[in-house]
Amino acid sequence: MKKRALVSVSNKDGLIPFVNGLVEQGIEILSTGGTKRSLEEAGIPVKNVSDVTAFPEILDGRVKTLHPSIHGGLLARRDKEEHMEQIKELAITPIDYVIVNLYPFAETVAKPDASFEDAIENIDIGGPSMLRSAAKNHADVTVIVDPDDYKTVLASLDQSDEQQRSLRKKLAAKVFRHTAAYDALIASYLTEAVDERHPESLTVTYTHKQALRYGENPHQKAAFYEKSTGSASSIAKAKQLHGKELSYNNINDANAALEVIKEFTEPAAVAIKHMNPCGVGTGETIATAFNRAYEADSKSIFGGIVALNREVDKETAQKMSEIFLEVILAPQFSPEAKEMLMKKKNIRLLEVAVHKGETEDKLTSIHGGLLLQEEDSLGLDDAELSVVTKREPTEEEWTALSLGWKVVKHVKSNAIVLANGEMTVGVGAGQMNRVGSAAIAIEQAGERAKGAVLASDAFFPYGDTVETAAKAGVTAIIQPGGSVRDDESIQKADEYGIAMVFTGLRHFKH
Repeated sequence: MKKRALVSVSNKDGLIPFVNGLVEQGIEILSTGGTKRSLEEAGIPVKNVSDVTAFPEILDGRVKTLHPSIHGGLLARRDKEEHMEQIKELAITPIDYVIVNLYPFAETVAKPDASFEDAIENIDIGGPSMLRSAAKNHADVTVIVDPDDYKTVLASLDQSDEQQRSLRKKLAAKVFRHTAAYDALIASYLTEAVDERHPESLTVTYTHKQALRYGENPHQKAAFYEKSTGSASSIAKAKQLHGKELSYNNINDANAALEVIKEFTEPAAVAIKHMNPCGVGTGETIATAFNRAYEADSKSIFGGIVALNREVDKETAQKMSEIFLEVILAPQFSPEAKEMLMKKKNIRLLEVAVHKGETEDKLTSIHGGLLLQEEDSLGLDDAELSVVTKREPTEEEWTALSLGWKVVKHVKSNAIVLANGEMTVGVGAGQMNRVGSAAIAIEQAGERAKGAVLASDAFFPYGDTVETAAKAGVTAIIQPGGSVRDDESIQKADEYGIAMVFTGLRHFKH
């Protein structure tokens, strides 16, 4: 019996050579709509699906292939005599190849001007149905959803039955991944449209972007996946201009750097080490900002990740080229900066949009489960600020407090940041008690602690952190407040003449 292939694709890449290859093997081609026209224009003989179903396309093409003559041909098991006799009685011919890809739903909803009606019309129904039917019956049917598989399928036509069965099984698995991802995108879109925050089941999908050499450590396998509808201001959307392939740790650190730099509108530079900011600087120029980020902790920045929110110019690149950095990310690099930095063989240069985009839920895997929470998108403008001490902050202290509060949000808890109006001068991260983090930040700051301000991601359980800061020369503090011992901290601040501000916002980062 002559074999049949059903072809219906929105992505025409590589289609004509592939279908020509099938025709050369004596395979009959069925098609419909735009795909049929494309094949006919290429001189390929095509039979209309309507001739097989004896039923026209209806409802503006919404119903074309949803018919027993199609799905009977896909689902009939060749090894079951009763199946073959039944389709013979009904004049249904088996279909041996299905080449289908789906309406571009993700591309449609990604358009800024896409309407809800546009999205709904780009939900494919017949395509997934054919793919699932063919994939279920992969023992007999070869199903292709990805143009990248065309050459492999053509090459398999001369292979053994066992090799072809193995390929059909792999292609079927790919189809079910594809349709699951497609449905997950639609489910996510409609769930957001009805503002369902925590549905009874969570469907998420990501596309493989990059194979990684290993994970956090060489013995851990890893890969990088990209969210199809993610923000443009994302490491997943970054363009790598130069350098070695990004590692698992590079990606994590670069993401942390990008999240910090988004907090600033003035020229700013952020240095990250092990997902914590080790230095943050601002200035009238990006070169000044980077110099201050470097001076904030010239030891820890070695081998670090740096993010900037302005074009990297020649002056900034010159300073950067003098130290060892793993990754530099920025909105742009000037030609002179690129030429200078590209002389360093291994440094990774990433161009990425740096702006506050739409917030998205944060997903954290645990063994056997998943935690979901809203992104911590609140800043100082969202806080209910109250000065709780006798002395109010000066204008200069307010500037420094704002900088410190922006940074401490991105430091691992317990977190303490010391800053002036231009840069961080000390960072204490991840300690088991708050005064321990304060001691680390103060030690790092040294003499620069005198006249600096202190930002804390959560309240002080005792007055000891205030006293430690005061003895180091800190003049103002910003913290959430809310401890049962707040009065103790306030009294200590008044005792040392420190201005203290409560925000009412906590920024734990675990």
